Amino acid sequence: MNKCGFTPEFASFASKYVHFETPERPDSLFAFLENHGFSKTQILNLIKRRPRLLIYDTEKTLLPKLEFFYSIGFSRPELTKILTSYPAVLICSLKKQIIPSFNLLRNLFQSDDKAIKTIKRYGAIFVYEFERNLIPNMNVLRGIGVPESNILMLLNHQPRPLLYDQVRLKEIVEEVKRMGFDSSTKKFIDVVIALSSMSKSTLEKKFDVYRRWGWSDQEIHEAFQRYPMCMAVSEDKIMAVMDFLVNKMGYSSTLIAKQSSILRQSLEKRIVPRALFARELLSQGLVTDFKLSVLFHTSEKVFVDRFVNKAPDLLKLYKEKLNASEKKRS
Repeated sequence: MNKCGFTPEFASFASKYVHFETPERPDSLFAFLENHGFSKTQILNLIKRRPRLLIYDTEKTLLPKLEFFYSIGFSRPELTKILTSYPAVLICSLKKQIIPSFNLLRNLFQSDDKAIKTIKRYGAIFVYEFERNLIPNMNVLRGIGVPESNILMLLNHQPRPLLYDQVRLKEIVEEVKRMGFDSSTKKFIDVVIALSSMSKSTLEKKFDVYRRWGWSDQEIHEAFQRYPMCMAVSEDKIMAVMDFLVNKMGYSSTLIAKQSSILRQSLEKRIVPRALFARELLSQGLVTDFKLSVLFHTSEKVFVDRFVNKAPDLLKLYKEKLNASEKKRS
């Protein structure tokens, strides 16, 4: 309560997991983590989620783990971010879990760099037993004809589905096959990722949201076929994007169904400022048409070079739309 500012209720809860007569080890933990770049907020978050850390011998238990991560290429800011997000990694055995897991990833990718990027994307990967989850799940995908390159792509970019219980992954894979996706394609992996991020009831709720905007079941199916990750967008984000594009900008809901990848774009940073900017250009007769794919999928650099830098007034106008959108978001 005095050192961490915890409430009496939480202090009582945490004290069930730790016991110490003097503050020597807890104080040592604070000093150790501060020396390795953790902020006070990050330290308190670690303690809240893993109170047992308070009684660890920092030099014997924690220091070797941090030194290992430094040795394979993690910077202090990167490591503090990962460990704050996934403090359970600090509880894992260095010799029995962390090092063997890294070595297995390195061998699978034949690359230290890809192994490190996988860890950065999902630091909790060390918490899982690869022999019970990762390897059997990779074999499930191999067994239905998913190319090794696509399996490794999944592991590198979105490893969570490969760490689920085998039963769960098999259910997802069967559902994806039932939908008619070819297991030899990258799109098959995209659908696995999309479905693994939600329950069946959540997926059905998203279908209902699209139906509310006038999409037929056929249009929903086709949108999913074209861009599976449109189902990974939250219900609130779907509503916000559709409301802006349909009600405020006048776009056809059916047109958006045919360009469902738009829903993954940032509403505040891309959709709103570009749509407002395009409306100004159209009203001034500077352009006659804007395809949605060009408007929302063109990279910022190309968009600015192609449409904004043609005249000083246009650059000023575009910056105004960006700033207005940013202020509204704030």
